[in-house]
Amino acid sequence: MRILFAGPSLSGTEFVPVRTDEDRILAHHALTCRGPARCGDITRAVDEGYRVVGLIDGRFEDVAAVWHKEILHALSQGVTVFGAASMGALRAAECHPFGMIGVGEVFSRYAFGGLEDDAAVAQVHAPAEFGYMAFSEAMVTVDATLDAALARSAITAEEYSMFRIRANAIFFKERSWEHIFNAVSCDIDNAAQRLKPHIRNIKRDDALEMLDALLKYTPPDKDKHAKPDLTGWLFNETQQWRKLRA
Repeated sequence: MRILFAGPSLSGTEFVPVRTDEDRILAHHALTCRGPARCGDITRAVDEGYRVVGLIDGRFEDVAAVWHKEILHALSQGVTVFGAASMGALRAAECHPFGMIGVGEVFSRYAFGGLEDDAAVAQVHAPAEFGYMAFSEAMVTVDATLDAALARSAITAEEYSMFRIRANAIFFKERSWEHIFNAVSCDIDNAAQRLKPHIRNIKRDDALEMLDALLKYTPPDKDKHAKPDLTGWLFNETQQWRKLRA
């Protein structure tokens, strides 16, 4: 049984729910789709019997975010957990030494590339009923776009730095390409025309890459209650963990 937690990173696709707090079942993929995960959602999925979990988007502002502890619990139960693009990339960067599978460039940047700011993947978006449409741009998308533009000499290194500083200074809820272009318009000529051809939605790219891996993955043919042979760590049922379980 496979389950996917996704929202704005896969907006407009069949892999997101159409109603808040309601599953979307894709029988042809043997996949259950739920919206962005919050604290407790992965544990609940494990309790429901899901053996492969894909974490892409997560909630973090109005509710508690997905705990590392619930991912470790899932791994300790032999559940395969993938992460990419957004909250999934953050948690995979932190939990891959314990067996979580990170996919894509955003994960690699957090795990190995020196990216540390959790807010770099944050976006404001609509609810399920409006397709999880994103209303803001994540800094990882801005960075990927600037990298592509610089590599093709569409902007100079100095302009790259100016774009990034001005974009990063915009509050994440208000960061849009329009606001970014307005912020540099006095210093960079034809900013929008030069950068737009190179806009790259890296979160969408990574989400699709992880989705492909998730759908192709075949769990080991073991009893569903079998636990893996853990190397170097054991799951510790702390008091806080028992509170979550309660």
